[in-house]
Amino acid sequence: MTVASHLQELRRKHENLSHMVEQAQRSPATDALKIAELKKQKLRLKEEITRLAP
Repeated sequence: MTVASHLQELRRKHENLSHMVEQAQRSPATDALKIAELKKQKLRLKEEITRLAP
């Protein structure tokens, strides 16, 4: 896997997590811990994207 394709995959996963966080925040039944975990995953991806991006 090339760095460019890896970055593309990371960005796709980051976007999916963004949508999941938005949906979870709109749903009153969603646990705050679940939202926090999604945000942590999203941050980890963002950090890796930043580290790998030229």
